[in-house]
Amino acid sequence: MSNLSRKLIVLIFSAVLAGCASKAPPEKPHNLCNVFKEKRSWYKDAKKANQRWGTPIQIMMAIMYQESSYRHNAQPPRPWFLFIPLPRDSSAYGYSQAQDGTWDQYVREAGGFFSSRKDFGDSIDFIGWYTHKSRKVNGTSLWAADQQYLNYHEGWYGYRKGTHKKKKWLLNTASTVKRRASDYGEQLRRCNL
Repeated sequence: MSNLSRKLIVLIFSAVLAGCASKAPPEKPHNLCNVFKEKRSWYKDAKKANQRWGTPIQIMMAIMYQESSYRHNAQPPRPWFLFIPLPRDSSAYGYSQAQDGTWDQYVREAGGFFSSRKDFGDSIDFIGWYTHKSRKVNGTSLWAADQQYLNYHEGWYGYRKGTHKKKKWLLNTASTVKRRASDYGEQLRRCNL
């Protein structure tokens, strides 16, 4: 094997490893400044979604963290019967945990043919689009992280019907999202990005 071939193999292997590393969740997800310093392109994508849809960056990021813990390939757990894998209970996938039908609606209305739930920029834009529509459909303030999360989890129709009101665990989760968004907002104000 020639020296050039070895260098080419090392270069390809390094590129593959770098690609894998860039998909890893941030090491310190509880601090938004650290997230954006580690994942520099994420801040640009979040700012772009904020400018397009009006949703505060800290709210979009708090929703994403709750849904996927910033994992690009997150999916709901697969149930098993003995040793046989069964279908998942939901089609939620990617950073945003968008379900197939809602993602398809986003692609038609605002995304683009090549949008991917595994892409951070597309996923943060999806969350901005969804929260923007929650304001239009249900009158939910873009600054109300807990209410936006309830819209996101239950869907616009479910939220309007009040399906969340009998789910104490979900109300607690929405409170967690609200606290995280508040913490993220405070951190973001002190960031030097």
